[in-house]
Parts: sequence; structure tokens; C-alpha cells
Amino acid sequence: MDITIRKAKKEDMSRVHELIMELAVYEKLPQEVEVNPSDLVNDGFGEKPLFHCFVAEVNSTVEGMAIIYNRYSTWKGKTVHLEDLIVTKNMRNKGIGALLLDKVILFGKEMSVKRISWEVIDWNKKAIKFYERKGAKLISDWSIIHLNKEAIKNYH
Repeated sequence: MDITIRKAKKEDMSRVHELIMELAVYEKLPQEVEVNPSDLVNDGFGEKPLFHCFVAEVNSTVEGMAIIYNRYSTWKGKTVHLEDLIVTKNMRNKGIGALLLDKVILFGKEMSVKRISWEVIDWNKKAIKFYERKGAKLISDWSIIHLNKEAIKNYH
């Protein structure tokens, strides 16, 4: 099996979108996905890209991806946020996720960030164990808070 981790190209965004949908179905929330392949191209490859994306190719087919973006912590300074790391179901447990995470961590090191952070759904015990084996620490005393599109529109 030939695995290559590389920076994504515009042409990869349709496949990246398929992986996003696969994850959304796995997490039982496909109706929550509003982004489409055109959004990914526009937002990731425009004049001021909003994210970086790495893909894992297995025998010339994209089978995994990681999307990250820069953040700033008032306590730590420069940070990177890992929005999603996805490996298609039939390619899990082959080391692809570890290679993608390695690429994200290397990117963070090159950027001299002080922290790399991400979320994981609490029932995904396999993912939690994977991240903990890699040295990540689960922070259970903080909660994620979101305002959705409707709440933003009606905010007063």
C-alpha cells in the first residue's frame, strides 16, 4: 500500500467534501453540513485562505484528510486548531490517521505554535484513545459553545 500525505489542491475538494459527509453520517449529523465543495475551494484557496488541508492518498486515491486553521490564544499565543481529521471507514487502522496527525503536528512545529487543539465527540472512544496515545490530553472541564446561523441572525 502506497500512502502519501500532501498539501491538498483545489481539485481534491470534492473528495474532501465526501469525507466530511462520511464523518457527518458517522456522527449521526449529516443534516448539519452546510458547506459544499465550492465553499471549500473558495475558502481554502482564495487570496486569504481560511484553512489549510492535508490529504492522505492511498494508491493515488484520497482516503483521508485533515483541515486546520490558525488561532490565537490570549494565554499561549499562536495556536493551530485541527477542525477535522478523517479517514474513510475502509482505510481505518492502517496508520493513515497517525500520518495525518504527524503532518499537522509538524506544521504546528514549523509555525512555532504553543498549542494544537481540537474537539472529539465524547462517545468516539477509539478516537479519544488514539489521541491520548499520541500524547494529547482530554480537557473535560471545558464546554464547547456555538451560536448557529439562526442564533447569529437573531442575536440582540
